[in-house]
Amino acid sequence: MNATPSKNLPLWVQDRDEVIAQSTDVNWRYGSPPDYSLSKQGLARESKCHHLEGSLEAIAQNLIRTFEMEASFKADPSQWLSIVNDKFRTSSNGGPVYSAKDVSASGTYNLFIGDTPDYQASRETFESAGKLFRTAFPQGFLWEVLEVYSGPPNVIFKWRHWGTFSGPYKDYAPTGETIEIVGMSIARLTEDLKIISVEHYFDNSSFLAKLTSKGKQTTACPWKSWFRKLKLR
Repeated sequence: MNATPSKNLPLWVQDRDEVIAQSTDVNWRYGSPPDYSLSKQGLARESKCHHLEGSLEAIAQNLIRTFEMEASFKADPSQWLSIVNDKFRTSSNGGPVYSAKDVSASGTYNLFIGDTPDYQASRETFESAGKLFRTAFPQGFLWEVLEVYSGPPNVIFKWRHWGTFSGPYKDYAPTGETIEIVGMSIARLTEDLKIISVEHYFDNSSFLAKLTSKGKQTTACPWKSWFRKLKLR
């Protein structure tokens, strides 16, 4: 596929800010549209790839970013432009298959990670999971397409998901390092580039292990110094 001017492409494969700007009468999960200005700054600084506008790589990247935005912030899946709502299915690492309704109810973190030693999806809600990772990565948990190996209708691509671990993860202390996941996905698309299904393959064990590597944060007892002085008398 040759590069195509964005204005000639469907809205859902254009820049997600344009999707947000044209999403009128939307039931936003938190009452207002999301602001990706901080993420855009991070992407400009830290992205490994800067794809040509209208290229297959840019189209795949825009489509998945739009899906992520809609899944995270549009409360009603029937308002998601990026998917074929009644047919959409997604899975991770060959695990359970989920519908758009499932994603909207539980959130992408819970469905894509599941229950592991370092993350218990069954104990998290949509809101608590989002807060957990926003706290751990306050400057954004960024995502980009690295390579695309085949064009529509079956788009196979390699991606990178990363952020600076500068906030606490649960009770675990931040390390300040950049933590990333690299994975592969297969997206099956319609002729007008909407997602019918998407399968993700990645290793989340090393990523989650890094979030707990520094151990739990400790809080000093406020009475410790008083007891020490009493003991020395």
